[in-house]
Amino acid sequence: MEKDKEKLIGTDLAVAEIAYELGFEHPQSFSRMFRLRTGLSPLEFRGSCE
Repeated sequence: MEKDKEKLIGTDLAVAEIAYELGFEHPQSFSRMFRLRTGLSPLEFRGSCE
């Protein structure tokens, strides 16, 4: 999960691109898993760190 957070904060890649880099076949699966573990969507998390 830390790697996911680092990519969201440290890059301007789209969430879908990050999902594919992390090995997810579908970006929605990444977003769902991220929300379950953090309580935020990837975009909400990225916005909260700016």
